[in-house]
Amino acid sequence: MHALRKNATKTRGRPFKPGNSGRPKGARNRATLAVEALLAGEAETLTRKAIELALEGNILALKICLDRILPPRRERAVALNLPTLRTVGDAGEVSAAIFGAVTRGEITLGEATELAGLLAAHLARLETSERYETEAAIFPDLGSLLHRPTRSVDDD
Repeated sequence: MHALRKNATKTRGRPFKPGNSGRPKGARNRATLAVEALLAGEAETLTRKAIELALEGNILALKICLDRILPPRRERAVALNLPTLRTVGDAGEVSAAIFGAVTRGEITLGEATELAGLLAAHLARLETSERYETEAAIFPDLGSLLHRPTRSVDDD
């Protein structure tokens, strides 16, 4: 195969290692640099003109101005009264409360999905903790190995 490629010094297609696009970190696209050079010094004038057009009733200019002043929120705070989750056994009650909030329209399905993911992560921690306590009770001789540290290493 190499004998057939007398003139090619590099393989075409993927000349860079995975994760390396070939552009230095922080380098920007030529088109972006060209646009920035054209707009240099004109930002204030263009902004003033967009505001004037928005005040005159230009809907697109108004949208641009409002998007800059008040960008669309991606998430909202969810105020929900959930039961306390102290043991794995409490999970059904919490899950039912989340489901009820969705059916009553208090939260969206997406918000409920996020809460369910948070609930699942917390349940995993509770299960680990309960397993830890059970093993400590079953194997008292291993107590010194199973005891939780009272302080973390970072507390020093």
